[in-house]
Amino acid sequence: MAGNFDHGKQELHQLIDQLPADQVAAAVRYMHYLCADPVLLSLLNAPPDDEPYTQEQRDRDAQAEASIASGGGISHDELPHEFGL
Repeated sequence: MAGNFDHGKQELHQLIDQLPADQVAAAVRYMHYLCADPVLLSLLNAPPDDEPYTQEQRDRDAQAEASIASGGGISHDELPHEFGL
């Protein structure tokens, strides 16, 4: 098994050496992704929410969007006061 691991790392090094310069940043991001916290990875790879989006929820969301569009809601400046901060 160690031989496969070593061969895999050697192959990765060869691929990195062949990588076009304009792809380096993307490869670095992907390698960071692969080395990330396992909890974070499990969240990123979790299946989408499978609960149905009910008509009641759609209606509430539409009301909230309409309220915001008409100037309703709480401004960012008012928000801390709303929570007693």
